[in-house]
Amino acid sequence: MSRNILSLSQWKERCRNDGEFKLASRYFDGGIRFNIGDTSMALWFENGQLTDTPADAQALIEYSGDAAVWEKMAAEVPERFHNDLMGAMMTGMGISRSGDPLLHSQYFGAAMRALELLRPLSPRGETAAHDARTQGTFDAPTGRYVHLELGGSMHRIYFEEAGQGIPILLQHTAGAHGSQWRHLFEMPEITSRFRLIAYDLPYHGKSIPPVSQDWWTQPYELKGEFLRSIPVALAETLGLENPVFMGCSVGGLLALDLAHKHPDVFRAVISVEGALKIEGDTSDFSTFYHPKVSNEYKARMMDGLMSPTSPVPYRRETTYIYASGWPPVFSGDLHYYVADYDLRACAGEIDTTQVGVHILSGEYDTSGRSEFGKAAADAIPGATWTEMKGVGHFPMSENPMVFAKYLAPILDQIVR
Repeated sequence: MSRNILSLSQWKERCRNDGEFKLASRYFDGGIRFNIGDTSMALWFENGQLTDTPADAQALIEYSGDAAVWEKMAAEVPERFHNDLMGAMMTGMGISRSGDPLLHSQYFGAAMRALELLRPLSPRGETAAHDARTQGTFDAPTGRYVHLELGGSMHRIYFEEAGQGIPILLQHTAGAHGSQWRHLFEMPEITSRFRLIAYDLPYHGKSIPPVSQDWWTQPYELKGEFLRSIPVALAETLGLENPVFMGCSVGGLLALDLAHKHPDVFRAVISVEGALKIEGDTSDFSTFYHPKVSNEYKARMMDGLMSPTSPVPYRRETTYIYASGWPPVFSGDLHYYVADYDLRACAGEIDTTQVGVHILSGEYDTSGRSEFGKAAADAIPGATWTEMKGVGHFPMSENPMVFAKYLAPILDQIVR
Protein backbone atom coordinates (compact mmCIF):
# COMPACT_ATOMS: atom_id res chain seq x y z
CA MET A 1 0.00 0.00 0.00
CA SER A 2 1.17 3.53 -0.76
CA ARG A 3 3.00 5.30 2.04
CA ASN A 4 0.84 8.38 1.26
CA ILE A 5 -2.37 6.61 2.33
CA LEU A 6 -3.22 6.61 6.03
CA SER A 7 -2.85 3.49 8.13
CA LEU A 8 -6.02 1.65 9.12
CA SER A 9 -5.83 2.92 12.71
CA GLN A 10 -5.34 6.53 11.57
CA TRP A 11 -8.25 6.21 9.15
CA LYS A 12 -10.54 4.75 11.79
CA GLU A 13 -9.67 7.52 14.21
CA ARG A 14 -10.48 10.20 11.66
CA CYS A 15 -13.81 8.54 10.83
CA ARG A 16 -14.70 8.09 14.49
CA ASN A 17 -14.23 11.82 15.15
CA ASP A 18 -15.84 13.17 11.98
CA GLY A 19 -19.36 14.55 12.37
CA GLU A 20 -20.32 14.17 8.72
CA PHE A 21 -19.17 10.55 8.64
CA LYS A 22 -21.08 9.67 11.79
CA LEU A 23 -24.29 11.11 10.34
CA ALA A 24 -23.82 9.32 7.01
CA SER A 25 -23.23 5.92 8.67
CA ARG A 26 -26.13 6.12 11.16
CA TYR A 27 -27.97 2.83 11.86
CA PHE A 28 -25.52 0.88 9.66
CA ASP A 29 -24.98 -2.78 10.51
CA GLY A 30 -22.29 -3.87 8.08
CA GLY A 31 -19.03 -2.73 6.57
CA ILE A 32 -17.19 -0.63 4.00
CA ARG A 33 -14.02 -2.09 2.53
CA PHE A 34 -11.46 -0.47 0.26
CA ASN A 35 -9.26 -3.02 -1.55
CA ILE A 36 -6.10 -1.05 -2.33
CA GLY A 37 -4.07 -3.34 -4.53
CA ASP A 38 -3.20 -6.32 -2.33
CA THR A 39 -4.16 -4.54 0.88
CA SER A 40 -7.67 -4.34 2.32
CA MET A 41 -8.89 -1.66 4.72
CA ALA A 42 -12.32 -2.17 6.28
CA LEU A 43 -14.62 -0.23 8.58
CA TRP A 44 -17.23 -2.26 10.48
CA PHE A 45 -20.39 -0.91 12.10
CA GLU A 46 -23.01 -1.91 14.62
CA ASN A 47 -26.03 0.39 14.70
CA GLY A 48 -23.93 3.07 13.03
CA GLN A 49 -21.04 2.86 15.50
CA LEU A 50 -17.55 1.79 14.46
CA THR A 51 -16.68 -1.58 15.95
CA ASP A 52 -14.03 -4.27 15.59
CA THR A 53 -16.65 -7.02 15.37
CA PRO A 54 -19.10 -6.69 12.46
CA ALA A 55 -22.77 -6.94 13.31
CA ASP A 56 -23.42 -8.31 9.82
CA ALA A 57 -20.35 -9.34 7.83
CA GLN A 58 -22.50 -10.04 4.77
CA ALA A 59 -23.70 -6.44 4.57
CA LEU A 60 -20.49 -5.30 2.96
CA ILE A 61 -19.85 -2.59 0.35
CA GLU A 62 -16.50 -3.03 -1.39
CA TYR A 63 -14.51 -0.81 -3.73
CA SER A 64 -11.42 -2.24 -5.42
CA GLY A 65 -8.59 -0.95 -7.57
CA ASP A 66 -4.85 -0.94 -8.09
CA ALA A 67 -2.69 0.86 -5.55
CA ALA A 68 -1.74 3.43 -8.21
CA VAL A 69 -5.39 4.34 -8.72
CA TRP A 70 -6.02 4.70 -4.99
CA GLU A 71 -2.91 6.89 -4.77
CA LYS A 72 -4.66 9.35 -7.11
CA MET A 73 -7.99 8.96 -5.30
CA ALA A 74 -6.34 9.78 -1.96
CA ALA A 75 -4.44 12.84 -3.22
CA GLU A 76 -5.14 16.18 -1.54
CA VAL A 77 -6.48 17.49 -4.87
CA PRO A 78 -7.46 14.43 -6.91
CA GLU A 79 -7.04 14.50 -10.66
CA ARG A 80 -10.06 14.82 -12.92
CA PHE A 81 -12.46 11.88 -12.39
CA HIS A 82 -10.45 10.52 -9.44
CA ASN A 83 -12.28 12.64 -6.87
CA ASP A 84 -15.34 10.39 -6.63
CA LEU A 85 -15.91 6.64 -6.36
CA MET A 86 -18.86 6.56 -8.76
CA GLY A 87 -17.18 8.97 -11.15
CA ALA A 88 -14.07 6.79 -11.28
CA MET A 89 -16.27 3.77 -12.07
CA MET A 90 -18.30 5.60 -14.75
CA THR A 91 -15.22 6.92 -16.54
CA GLY A 92 -13.17 3.72 -16.46
CA MET A 93 -10.51 4.90 -14.02
CA GLY A 94 -9.96 1.44 -12.55
CA ILE A 95 -12.32 1.33 -9.56
CA SER A 96 -14.89 -1.45 -9.27
CA ARG A 97 -17.67 -2.06 -6.76
CA SER A 98 -19.22 -5.16 -5.26
CA GLY A 99 -22.03 -5.67 -2.79
CA ASP A 100 -25.77 -5.10 -2.65
CA PRO A 101 -26.68 -2.13 -4.91
CA LEU A 102 -29.42 -1.04 -2.52
CA LEU A 103 -27.05 -1.07 0.44
CA HIS A 104 -24.58 0.89 -1.64
CA SER A 105 -27.20 3.56 -2.32
CA GLN A 106 -28.14 3.78 1.34
CA TYR A 107 -24.56 4.21 2.57
CA PHE A 108 -22.77 5.75 -0.40
CA GLY A 109 -22.44 8.95 1.59
CA ALA A 110 -20.51 7.10 4.29
CA ALA A 111 -18.25 5.43 1.71
CA MET A 112 -17.49 8.75 0.03
CA ARG A 113 -16.79 10.52 3.31
CA ALA A 114 -14.49 7.62 4.27
CA LEU A 115 -12.59 8.21 1.01
CA GLU A 116 -12.32 11.94 1.74
CA LEU A 117 -10.93 11.14 5.18
CA LEU A 118 -8.09 9.18 3.56
CA ARG A 119 -6.90 12.44 2.01
CA PRO A 120 -4.94 15.29 3.59
CA LEU A 121 -7.52 17.56 5.18
CA SER A 122 -8.37 20.51 2.91
CA PRO A 123 -9.60 24.01 3.78
CA ARG A 124 -13.28 24.90 3.41
CA GLY A 125 -12.51 27.42 0.68
CA GLU A 126 -13.45 31.08 0.33
CA THR A 127 -17.03 32.23 -0.06
CA ALA A 128 -18.30 35.37 -1.80
CA ALA A 129 -18.49 38.78 -0.13
CA HIS A 130 -22.28 38.86 -0.50
CA ASP A 131 -22.52 35.93 1.91
CA ALA A 132 -20.98 38.05 4.68
CA ARG A 133 -23.70 40.71 4.75
CA THR A 134 -24.95 42.09 8.02
CA GLN A 135 -28.27 41.97 9.84
CA GLY A 136 -31.13 43.57 7.89
CA THR A 137 -29.44 43.55 4.48
CA PHE A 138 -31.70 42.65 1.55
CA ASP A 139 -30.40 40.59 -1.35
CA ALA A 140 -30.97 41.82 -4.91
CA PRO A 141 -33.72 39.55 -6.34
CA THR A 142 -37.44 39.82 -5.84
CA GLY A 143 -39.73 36.83 -6.32
CA ARG A 144 -43.26 36.35 -7.58
CA TYR A 145 -45.56 33.89 -9.33
CA VAL A 146 -47.02 33.82 -12.82
CA HIS A 147 -49.75 31.50 -14.10
CA LEU A 148 -48.88 29.65 -17.32
CA GLU A 149 -50.91 27.10 -19.26
CA LEU A 150 -48.52 24.24 -19.90
CA GLY A 151 -49.41 20.81 -21.24
CA GLY A 152 -53.14 21.52 -20.93
CA SER A 153 -53.01 22.52 -17.26
CA MET A 154 -52.58 25.84 -15.50
CA HIS A 155 -49.31 26.00 -13.57
CA ARG A 156 -48.27 28.54 -10.95
CA ILE A 157 -44.62 29.21 -11.77
CA TYR A 158 -42.28 30.88 -9.29
CA PHE A 159 -39.46 33.09 -10.50
CA GLU A 160 -36.95 35.56 -9.07
CA GLU A 161 -35.40 38.46 -10.91
CA ALA A 162 -32.85 41.22 -10.56
CA GLY A 163 -31.01 43.60 -12.83
CA GLN A 164 -31.81 45.59 -15.94
CA GLY A 165 -31.07 45.37 -19.62
CA ILE A 166 -31.01 42.28 -21.82
CA PRO A 167 -33.21 39.56 -20.24
CA ILE A 168 -31.66 36.18 -19.43
CA LEU A 169 -33.90 33.25 -18.49
CA LEU A 170 -32.03 30.91 -16.11
CA GLN A 171 -32.89 27.19 -16.03
CA HIS A 172 -31.74 25.06 -13.08
CA THR A 173 -30.48 21.47 -13.15
CA ALA A 174 -32.49 18.23 -12.81
CA GLY A 175 -34.23 17.83 -9.45
CA ALA A 176 -33.21 21.30 -8.25
CA HIS A 177 -34.63 24.83 -8.35
CA GLY A 178 -33.74 28.39 -9.29
CA SER A 179 -31.78 29.28 -6.16
CA GLN A 180 -28.77 27.66 -7.84
CA TRP A 181 -28.36 30.99 -9.66
CA ARG A 182 -28.50 33.18 -6.54
CA HIS A 183 -24.89 34.33 -6.73
CA LEU A 184 -25.26 35.90 -10.17
CA PHE A 185 -28.01 38.17 -8.79
CA GLU A 186 -25.43 39.74 -6.45
CA MET A 187 -22.89 40.58 -9.18
CA PRO A 188 -23.38 44.22 -10.31
CA GLU A 189 -21.06 43.66 -13.25
CA ILE A 190 -23.79 41.36 -14.60
CA THR A 191 -27.01 42.93 -13.31
CA SER A 192 -26.06 46.40 -14.55
CA ARG A 193 -26.43 45.08 -18.11
CA PHE A 194 -28.72 42.05 -17.80
CA ARG A 195 -32.12 41.33 -16.29
CA LEU A 196 -31.72 37.90 -14.70
CA ILE A 197 -34.84 35.73 -14.34
CA ALA A 198 -34.44 32.38 -12.57
CA TYR A 199 -37.54 30.18 -12.52
CA ASP A 200 -38.52 26.90 -10.88
CA LEU A 201 -39.80 24.20 -13.21
CA PRO A 202 -43.23 22.78 -12.37
CA TYR A 203 -42.96 20.32 -9.44
CA HIS A 204 -39.65 21.94 -8.42
CA GLY A 205 -38.92 24.40 -5.63
CA LYS A 206 -41.84 26.79 -5.15
CA SER A 207 -43.60 25.84 -8.39
CA ILE A 208 -45.94 23.42 -6.63
CA PRO A 209 -48.02 20.96 -8.69
CA PRO A 210 -51.25 22.11 -10.38
CA VAL A 211 -54.46 21.51 -8.42
CA SER A 212 -56.26 20.44 -11.61
CA GLN A 213 -54.29 17.16 -11.83
CA ASP A 214 -54.16 14.06 -9.64
CA TRP A 215 -50.39 14.21 -10.04
CA TRP A 216 -49.80 11.97 -7.02
CA THR A 217 -51.37 8.96 -8.82
CA GLN A 218 -48.99 8.80 -11.79
CA PRO A 219 -45.23 8.60 -12.39
CA TYR A 220 -43.45 11.88 -13.01
CA GLU A 221 -41.54 11.95 -16.31
CA LEU A 222 -40.12 15.10 -17.91
CA LYS A 223 -40.45 15.23 -21.70
CA GLY A 224 -38.94 17.61 -24.19
CA GLU A 225 -42.09 19.13 -25.65
CA PHE A 226 -43.35 20.14 -22.19
CA LEU A 227 -39.92 21.36 -21.04
CA ARG A 228 -39.32 23.48 -24.13
CA SER A 229 -42.72 25.12 -23.77
CA ILE A 230 -41.85 26.65 -20.37
CA PRO A 231 -39.16 29.22 -21.28
CA VAL A 232 -41.02 30.01 -24.50
CA ALA A 233 -44.21 30.72 -22.55
CA LEU A 234 -42.31 32.72 -19.93
CA ALA A 235 -40.65 34.86 -22.57
CA GLU A 236 -44.02 35.64 -24.15
CA THR A 237 -45.94 36.20 -20.92
CA LEU A 238 -43.26 38.43 -19.36
CA GLY A 239 -42.94 40.38 -22.59
CA LEU A 240 -39.24 39.64 -22.96
CA GLU A 241 -37.80 41.07 -26.14
CA ASN A 242 -35.21 38.85 -27.79
CA PRO A 243 -34.00 37.29 -24.52
CA VAL A 244 -31.00 35.07 -23.78
CA PHE A 245 -31.47 31.57 -22.35
CA MET A 246 -28.93 30.00 -20.01
CA GLY A 247 -29.33 26.57 -18.46
CA CYS A 248 -27.16 23.98 -16.74
CA SER A 249 -27.24 20.16 -17.07
CA VAL A 250 -30.84 19.43 -18.11
CA GLY A 251 -30.99 23.17 -18.73
CA GLY A 252 -27.77 22.97 -20.74
CA LEU A 253 -29.30 20.39 -23.05
CA LEU A 254 -32.47 22.46 -23.20
CA ALA A 255 -30.41 25.47 -24.32
CA LEU A 256 -29.25 23.63 -27.45
CA ASP A 257 -32.74 22.18 -27.95
CA LEU A 258 -34.21 25.70 -27.94
CA ALA A 259 -31.55 26.94 -30.34
CA HIS A 260 -32.64 24.21 -32.74
CA LYS A 261 -36.42 24.40 -32.34
CA HIS A 262 -37.07 28.01 -31.25
CA PRO A 263 -34.34 30.19 -32.75
CA ASP A 264 -36.90 32.94 -33.36
CA VAL A 265 -37.45 33.39 -29.59
CA PHE A 266 -33.89 33.78 -28.29
CA ARG A 267 -30.97 35.95 -29.40
CA ALA A 268 -28.47 33.54 -27.82
CA VAL A 269 -28.28 30.45 -25.64
CA ILE A 270 -25.61 29.58 -23.08
CA SER A 271 -25.39 25.83 -22.57
CA VAL A 272 -23.66 24.99 -19.30
CA GLU A 273 -22.60 21.31 -19.23
CA GLY A 274 -24.35 20.79 -22.58
CA ALA A 275 -23.98 17.93 -25.06
CA LEU A 276 -25.62 16.50 -28.16
CA LYS A 277 -26.53 13.32 -26.31
CA ILE A 278 -26.01 11.92 -22.80
CA GLU A 279 -25.80 8.15 -22.91
CA GLY A 280 -27.55 6.23 -20.17
CA ASP A 281 -30.28 3.80 -19.22
CA THR A 282 -33.16 5.06 -17.08
CA SER A 283 -33.34 1.65 -15.39
CA ASP A 284 -30.00 2.49 -13.77
CA PHE A 285 -31.74 5.22 -11.78
CA SER A 286 -34.09 2.92 -9.86
CA THR A 287 -32.52 3.62 -6.47
CA PHE A 288 -32.95 7.39 -6.94
CA TYR A 289 -36.64 6.84 -6.12
CA HIS A 290 -36.72 3.79 -3.87
CA PRO A 291 -38.67 3.56 -0.60
CA LYS A 292 -35.54 2.40 1.22
CA VAL A 293 -33.22 5.12 -0.13
CA SER A 294 -33.40 8.73 1.01
CA ASN A 295 -32.71 11.89 -0.97
CA GLU A 296 -29.26 11.97 0.64
CA TYR A 297 -28.06 9.49 -1.99
CA LYS A 298 -28.88 11.92 -4.81
CA ALA A 299 -27.15 14.69 -2.91
CA ARG A 300 -23.95 12.70 -2.41
CA MET A 301 -23.96 11.58 -6.04
CA MET A 302 -24.13 15.21 -7.11
CA ASP A 303 -21.25 16.15 -4.82
CA GLY A 304 -19.10 13.75 -6.81
CA LEU A 305 -19.82 15.72 -9.99
CA MET A 306 -18.24 18.83 -8.48
CA SER A 307 -14.61 19.89 -8.26
CA PRO A 308 -12.76 19.06 -5.03
CA THR A 309 -11.37 22.61 -5.16
CA SER A 310 -14.79 24.29 -5.07
CA PRO A 311 -15.61 25.85 -1.66
CA VAL A 312 -17.06 23.23 0.65
CA PRO A 313 -19.98 25.42 1.86
CA TYR A 314 -21.13 25.98 -1.73
CA ARG A 315 -20.76 22.30 -2.61
CA ARG A 316 -22.86 21.37 0.40
CA GLU A 317 -25.44 24.05 -0.44
CA THR A 318 -25.74 22.57 -3.93
CA THR A 319 -26.33 19.08 -2.54
CA TYR A 320 -28.74 20.44 0.09
CA ILE A 321 -31.00 21.56 -2.76
CA TYR A 322 -30.99 18.01 -4.14
CA ALA A 323 -31.77 16.50 -0.76
CA SER A 324 -34.75 18.89 -0.40
CA GLY A 325 -36.61 18.01 -3.60
CA TRP A 326 -39.77 15.99 -4.18
CA PRO A 327 -38.42 12.37 -4.21
CA PRO A 328 -39.44 11.33 -7.77
CA VAL A 329 -38.52 14.60 -9.48
CA PHE A 330 -34.80 13.93 -10.04
CA SER A 331 -35.17 10.54 -11.69
CA GLY A 332 -38.15 11.89 -13.66
CA ASP A 333 -36.09 14.79 -15.00
CA LEU A 334 -33.43 12.33 -16.11
CA HIS A 335 -35.92 10.91 -18.60
CA TYR A 336 -35.35 14.03 -20.70
CA TYR A 337 -31.63 14.02 -19.92
CA VAL A 338 -30.82 10.49 -21.16
CA ALA A 339 -33.88 9.17 -23.04
CA ASP A 340 -35.78 12.01 -24.69
CA TYR A 341 -33.04 14.41 -25.76
CA ASP A 342 -30.80 13.71 -28.77
CA LEU A 343 -29.48 16.36 -31.19
CA ARG A 344 -26.81 14.26 -32.88
CA ALA A 345 -28.63 14.06 -36.21
CA CYS A 346 -29.73 17.70 -36.38
CA ALA A 347 -27.19 19.87 -34.54
CA GLY A 348 -25.79 21.10 -37.84
CA GLU A 349 -29.16 22.67 -38.63
CA ILE A 350 -28.74 25.28 -35.87
CA ASP A 351 -28.14 28.67 -37.45
CA THR A 352 -25.82 30.64 -35.17
CA THR A 353 -26.29 33.76 -37.31
CA GLN A 354 -29.85 33.76 -35.96
CA VAL A 355 -29.22 32.52 -32.41
CA GLY A 356 -25.78 32.58 -30.80
CA VAL A 357 -24.67 29.31 -29.19
CA HIS A 358 -22.12 29.23 -26.37
CA ILE A 359 -21.15 26.05 -24.51
CA LEU A 360 -19.31 25.93 -21.16
CA SER A 361 -18.08 22.62 -19.72
CA GLY A 362 -16.73 21.96 -16.22
CA GLU A 363 -13.41 20.11 -15.99
CA TYR A 364 -14.55 17.73 -13.24
CA ASP A 365 -18.01 16.95 -14.61
CA THR A 366 -18.32 13.20 -15.21
CA SER A 367 -21.85 13.54 -16.63
CA GLY A 368 -21.78 16.41 -19.13
CA ARG A 369 -18.09 15.90 -19.81
CA SER A 370 -15.92 18.50 -21.50
CA GLU A 371 -15.45 16.14 -24.42
CA PHE A 372 -19.22 16.13 -24.95
CA GLY A 373 -19.40 19.91 -24.91
CA LYS A 374 -16.58 20.26 -27.42
CA ALA A 375 -18.20 17.68 -29.72
CA ALA A 376 -21.44 19.68 -29.59
CA ALA A 377 -19.65 22.91 -30.49
CA ASP A 378 -17.83 21.16 -33.34
CA ALA A 379 -21.17 19.97 -34.72
CA ILE A 380 -22.80 23.43 -34.59
CA PRO A 381 -21.19 25.83 -37.07
CA GLY A 382 -20.31 29.10 -35.33
CA ALA A 383 -20.78 27.81 -31.76
CA THR A 384 -18.21 28.62 -29.07
CA TRP A 385 -16.91 26.22 -26.43
CA THR A 386 -14.76 26.67 -23.34
CA GLU A 387 -13.64 24.21 -20.66
CA MET A 388 -13.90 25.74 -17.19
CA LYS A 389 -10.93 24.62 -15.12
CA GLY A 390 -11.43 23.88 -11.44
CA VAL A 391 -15.21 23.41 -11.50
CA GLY A 392 -17.62 20.57 -12.17
CA HIS A 393 -21.26 20.05 -13.07
CA PHE A 394 -22.72 22.99 -11.10
CA PRO A 395 -20.32 25.91 -11.70
CA MET A 396 -22.83 28.69 -10.95
CA SER A 397 -23.52 27.31 -7.45
CA GLU A 398 -20.40 25.30 -6.51
CA ASN A 399 -17.90 28.03 -7.38
CA PRO A 400 -19.68 31.16 -8.64
CA MET A 401 -16.57 33.34 -8.60
CA VAL A 402 -14.79 31.06 -11.08
CA PHE A 403 -17.94 30.66 -13.16
CA ALA A 404 -18.37 34.42 -13.47
CA LYS A 405 -14.89 34.74 -15.00
CA TYR A 406 -15.76 32.25 -17.73
CA LEU A 407 -19.20 33.74 -18.29
CA ALA A 408 -17.99 37.34 -18.65
CA PRO A 409 -16.55 37.08 -22.22
CA ILE A 410 -19.79 35.51 -23.45
CA LEU A 411 -21.90 38.26 -21.92
CA ASP A 412 -19.59 40.88 -23.42
CA GLN A 413 -20.07 39.29 -26.83
CA ILE A 414 -23.85 39.26 -26.42
CA VAL A 415 -23.90 42.96 -25.51
CA ARG A 416 -21.85 43.82 -28.59
